[in-house]
Amino acid sequence: MELRHDTPGDTRRKLHDRRPRAGRVDRALSPYLYVAPFFLLFAAFGLFPLGYTAWVSLHDWSLLSDERTFVGLANYRELVGDPYFWNALRNTVSILVLGTVPQLLLALLLANLLNRRLRGQTFFRMGMLLPNVASVVAVAVIFSQLFGRDFGLINWLLEQAGLGRIDWQAGTASSHVAIAVMITWKWTGYNALIYLAAMQAVPGDLYESATLDGASPLRQLRSITVPMIRPTIIFTVIISTIYGLQVFAEPQLFAAGGPEAITGGSSRQFQTLTLYLYEHGFHRGFQFGYAAATAWVMFGIIVVAAAGNYLLVRRIRSTS
Repeated sequence: MELRHDTPGDTRRKLHDRRPRAGRVDRALSPYLYVAPFFLLFAAFGLFPLGYTAWVSLHDWSLLSDERTFVGLANYRELVGDPYFWNALRNTVSILVLGTVPQLLLALLLANLLNRRLRGQTFFRMGMLLPNVASVVAVAVIFSQLFGRDFGLINWLLEQAGLGRIDWQAGTASSHVAIAVMITWKWTGYNALIYLAAMQAVPGDLYESATLDGASPLRQLRSITVPMIRPTIIFTVIISTIYGLQVFAEPQLFAAGGPEAITGGSSRQFQTLTLYLYEHGFHRGFQFGYAAATAWVMFGIIVVAAAGNYLLVRRIRSTS
């Protein structure tokens, strides 16, 4: 039997034949290997906690007891029947509207101004980001002092204008306005920079043509800028809605302290959904099952609100 030995030419030919196959395998698998870490982390810290929370919501789960009784949808039925939950939902939606609508409108106007030729553009653009850099706790504490009943700067200005003092924490509408002002001050500059980045991509020829046609700056903003950056506006509306439905630090620190920091005032006048969840999960009875049910209802509300915003803006875009 004759043994055949590969010549150097045969070896090079085999290696040459393997390289295309290895290249195809590499091109097919590399994209999945690159994105795999994200999906692994998302599964570990996103999907698993979400599923586990759903499982906990179906149980009478308390840290004060070792028993984990399966109760099905009982926590959800109790949640829907609790008037405090609906009060927290109304407060959350009210603060969301008061804090989001003026914030985005003001951010759009500021971005439009910064998009023009100004001296010190870099200084003003950096200044827009400073409120967002500040800690939420610091912002809430400072504004709580500004809206203080006895020694607050806002009430002092009202007195100088001939108006009476307002107990901002005691009233429902006044507390919502105060909390909304905190949110607006912190996030307006951030959204303005996002709008500014989108405006930088709008062709300048459109503005030059509009100027030659006699269009005013306001008309250019309404007819050129807003339609061209509409996808960015949709993004900020959805993100602001998600944040507004999860607002926690501002109303908690706005209270004077003690139990009112959890209940959102003496009459729950500014208790949000996150404060309601915190009250039942970590403050009163450690009812993790009930708190998990609240979290899942919040998740559903956020998904519906985000989808509703997207469909509404998309419909406006299709009719414009």
